[in-house]
Amino acid sequence: MLLTLTTTHRPATDLGYLLVKNPAYTQSFPLSFGKAHVFYPEATDERCTAALLLDVDPVDLVRGRGAGEPGTLAQYVNDRPYVASSFLSVAIAQVFGSALGGKCRDRPELADAPIPLSATIEALPCRGGEALLRRLFEPLGYEVAAERLPLDEAFPEWGQSAYLRVSLARTCRLRELLAHLYVLVPVLDDKKHYYVGDAEVDNLLAKGKGWLAEHPEREAIALRYLKHSRPLFRAALARLVADDEASPEEAEDEKAAPEDRGEARISLDEARREAVVAALRRAEARSVLDLGCGEGKLLKRLVDERVFERVAGADVSMRSLEIAKNRLRLDDLPDKQRRRIQLFQASVTYRDARFSGYDAATLVEVIEHVDLSRLGALTRSVFEHARPRVVLVTTPNAEYNALFEGLPRGALRHGDHRFEWTRAEFHAFCEGVAAAHGYAVEHLPIGPMDPSLGAPTQMAIFTREGGAGGAGGTSSTNGAGGGEAQDGGAGGAGSALAQATEVAS
Repeated sequence: MLLTLTTTHRPATDLGYLLVKNPAYTQSFPLSFGKAHVFYPEATDERCTAALLLDVDPVDLVRGRGAGEPGTLAQYVNDRPYVASSFLSVAIAQVFGSALGGKCRDRPELADAPIPLSATIEALPCRGGEALLRRLFEPLGYEVAAERLPLDEAFPEWGQSAYLRVSLARTCRLRELLAHLYVLVPVLDDKKHYYVGDAEVDNLLAKGKGWLAEHPEREAIALRYLKHSRPLFRAALARLVADDEASPEEAEDEKAAPEDRGEARISLDEARREAVVAALRRAEARSVLDLGCGEGKLLKRLVDERVFERVAGADVSMRSLEIAKNRLRLDDLPDKQRRRIQLFQASVTYRDARFSGYDAATLVEVIEHVDLSRLGALTRSVFEHARPRVVLVTTPNAEYNALFEGLPRGALRHGDHRFEWTRAEFHAFCEGVAAAHGYAVEHLPIGPMDPSLGAPTQMAIFTREGGAGGAGGTSSTNGAGGGEAQDGGAGGAGSALAQATEVAS
């Protein structure tokens, strides 16, 4: 099993400092499954290559196992000693641990410097073929070259194998390249040689920090890396979304600034909460689940209303849940009061038994943060599986954006919004959801009304047909603006109408 790392950064022998391995020597390292050898086939100022050669001992793989254990023979007769796999990931972590962690004691500035790098893996299992290989590495900026290896060069009639000789080239920091290899090599192999548990979720998120949350194949990566364990996959994905949305304080404040500046002038935040609470009271809801509860502003308002006997908040961001917990002062409440409130981490796009059993569910400024391709999963999770009697959904009215000072034409109110809909587009989505899942829907405007553009926020009140009580509210014509919605609203909302109708049904 051979991996080579090459740079043409000058002086190229700086690679030795980054790897903490002197190019003048050959070094060997014991591993639980054999030995790793590091040597430099070339080391000049113009070009330097470091080779990591793994000598996997198949006897070590099974030493100590009982003779009658199944699969023992397969540990002796397989491709593991020859192809890149999770063994290579372990070797990278143990042999190149400092470089993987972004540390360089003697030349610390090198660790943060993007340099031209290439990696070649002599034999890589690609269960999914070259197409999957490219889908994994090309979005990360790599130039990918792949050559299918024959089963045996001496017998060409046997045909091609499932293995590729792969070369990857990119200008980046060495730790980025090593982290990508650490995660994606076992993903391509679709196997792990060790037990995968909760700790492996932490490992995936640590090595995937800064790139995995935005990767277009992040779900496939997480599922394969975690050996197709659905519970671990769901946990990892929820935390990935949380990490994606809960960016560092400075970035989060910067993203929120356009929305805050535009909407603070008319106190939309408070107006939304008051409208939602009023609708819940009219619906005679006694238990409420706030999906995407964020920092708990609505939860605090609900808890202050004694009519709501049970209140719960769910969010993918642990950081937001901690803020909500502090806002509610859960640790200081009497036991009876504390039992009214529940907070838990969950993603609304995944079916969760904890969502069931509430009179009402709220999605306040949530759907616009979800990719259009995932809205179908959200609606099934809420309307098909949880099925509360009442569901309240609020979202921006894209038409009203023209009235916000300082918001460029066509821009979204918030840096994390995936879309913003016109009234007609939101109505089409809601009508599709209601028809598909047995709900009636009414619409309410929230905030000051403009004669032609409507209100800044639009709210839909879904009531399950056959359920007791009503949500009240205003008919859809009151805040919809009917046919006045135009294509080409903020965020490309014109094209979203067809997609919204499709995902709703």
